[in-house]
Amino acid sequence: MSTTTLQPSVSRKTTLTSRERVIRALERRDHDRVPRHESFWGDTIKRWEGEGLIGGERTVRQELEDDFHGVCWCWPSPYGKTETIREEETCKIVRDPFGATLREWKNRTGTPEHLGFECDTSEKWHTKFKPMLLDFGVTAGEKEHARKQYRAGLEKKAFTFICGVEPFEMTRKLMGDEISMMAFVEEPEWLADVSRVFTEVTLKSYDALLDTGIQPDCLWIYGDMAYKVSTMCSPAQYREIIWPYHKMQADWAKARGMKLIYHTDGNVNDVIDLYIAAGFDALQPLEVKAGMDVRKLFPKYGDRLSFFGNIDVMIMIEENLEKIEAEIVSKFAAGKAKNGYIYHSDHSVPPQVSLEFYRKIIGVVNQYGWY
Repeated sequence: MSTTTLQPSVSRKTTLTSRERVIRALERRDHDRVPRHESFWGDTIKRWEGEGLIGGERTVRQELEDDFHGVCWCWPSPYGKTETIREEETCKIVRDPFGATLREWKNRTGTPEHLGFECDTSEKWHTKFKPMLLDFGVTAGEKEHARKQYRAGLEKKAFTFICGVEPFEMTRKLMGDEISMMAFVEEPEWLADVSRVFTEVTLKSYDALLDTGIQPDCLWIYGDMAYKVSTMCSPAQYREIIWPYHKMQADWAKARGMKLIYHTDGNVNDVIDLYIAAGFDALQPLEVKAGMDVRKLFPKYGDRLSFFGNIDVMIMIEENLEKIEAEIVSKFAAGKAKNGYIYHSDHSVPPQVSLEFYRKIIGVVNQYGWY
């Protein structure tokens, strides 16, 4: 089989570093081109390597001229690691770091089957899981990894970020969707305590990382608080139980000169004003199939919030160049009108997209992404 690598793009001369470009987009100030970042499913990169890609994901990011550089991932958990309970032919049963029992695929990526959650009552939270979580600490190896990655980002003049998880996601990881959704109504004080403790432990962990001398540009927090139609809890419940700890994370970042990007799947149109009030700088990835559309969001919120993503992966899968060009052109236009758009798919590039077609997508991004 012949091999190929993604060739360097032919583009206009940039006038800003990646770091400068992303910061300006997050502040809705003039800049030279739309900043770029992307996420890929593991199976996507495997497919592309079979199609001749050399260098894996790093090569694709170089071709995209990705402006972002991850420093580290920090996610406090009670158990700290995943344990295999038993092996099956195509799957394995595991206990994850949060005490959940899952059935996972062995040889491909995909959503695991949730079999049970050990932290299924507030009593177990207070007597077992809360003390375990309070004992969490960042290891020396994690600190050294963060220092090394941060130095690499500085050398590239990239926009550097640390990643973590926000409290809504943590409640779901500990208890599962069914128990946590019922607790919003029946035991809101339990969810509030989980959110508070997790946020405080997480921020303490971030401080330990910054104490090593790193100074990232951004805190990027992950938590899927919505599904296709709406948020999983009401806006009022979100405001009362979760929002104070979103604001706590944003306040922590701002006090250290850092931006805050929030990742959530699903339809969050009804709570964007609360995100702005919390101090979020950008919202990502804006799933099209869940009713998110930057062409509607920018006129309403674009003076106060930047938007990151929203390029429909379902159109990518069709591999119709005319349709993906129309998608990119219209959404770039909406974002460029407010100086606050960052390119990304509306989730992660799936394995149904060929390497050849993704290279064409990069070509369209190069063609239309300039101010």
